[in-house]
Amino acid sequence: MENFPVINLENINGEERKAILDQIEDACQNWGFFELVNHGIPLELLDTVERLTKEHYRKCMEKRFKEAVSSKGLEDEVKDMDWESTFFLRHLPTSNISEIPDLSQEYRDAMKEFAQKLEKLAEELLDLLCENLGLEKGYLKNAFYGSRGPNFGTKVANYPACPKPELVKGLRAHTDAGGIILLLQDDKVSGLQLLKNGQWVDVPPMRHSIVVNLGDQIEVITNGRYKSVEHRVIAQTNGTRMSVASFYNPASDALIYPAPALLEQKAEDTEQVYPKFVFEDYMKLYATLKFQPKEPRFEAMKAVGSF
Repeated sequence: MENFPVINLENINGEERKAILDQIEDACQNWGFFELVNHGIPLELLDTVERLTKEHYRKCMEKRFKEAVSSKGLEDEVKDMDWESTFFLRHLPTSNISEIPDLSQEYRDAMKEFAQKLEKLAEELLDLLCENLGLEKGYLKNAFYGSRGPNFGTKVANYPACPKPELVKGLRAHTDAGGIILLLQDDKVSGLQLLKNGQWVDVPPMRHSIVVNLGDQIEVITNGRYKSVEHRVIAQTNGTRMSVASFYNPASDALIYPAPALLEQKAEDTEQVYPKFVFEDYMKLYATLKFQPKEPRFEAMKAVGSF
């Protein structure tokens, strides 16, 4: 199996730009995932977010998680539960960080700063994708914009050590519904895997890296040139895995459809393969079908209505 793509952004504005863009194109077409180093987010900030996330879990969430799973029991395989402890932060269009209970002021401040840096990185990445796709700069950001700007939020998750990992998944296999996802993951405890050519491949833990993956909306807008990829988290017997995943998604009222310029490029096959829909409608469908294949979701959206 070829090596998981690790992309160094250090010289993206220098002589290596073309080579780096080629690496991103290959990763988007053949993996749907890649790992970024020298991404511009201060390493001290990453260390602070990791430290505070782990402290918060131990102080505020670990006991609750243990009580919740002890009531379930693990005698037989569990298919409808994920072995994870989570909470969600919303950054855009409005923040709810001040409303989340149990967060220290230091943690709130760190997550606000982290979100600002990630928002900037997400938009830079979207423009690099535009460059590779031959779309005008800002096309993908504008496609996500809607009336109030994009939706941007963070899922903070911890995957505790599991006594019987063969009976339960940390997180069941799925593709992400939204746009572009940026992940700060534990650099010691692994568990994240993606499906490539029918095989589950580990996403390697790497200190100070940001893992990027593409959601269903990028697949639609690129008319399938880039694909969202099924992934999962495997429960582990030793160590708690930290995951801070930030989702840069379209606005609820954004109208999503394949970029006309990409349809024009395919002179021999101009058929629009993917549907046209309002993102909020897709999310309603996704809420009930998250852990099922994405293709029927796309087909269902074709039937929802014509624009």
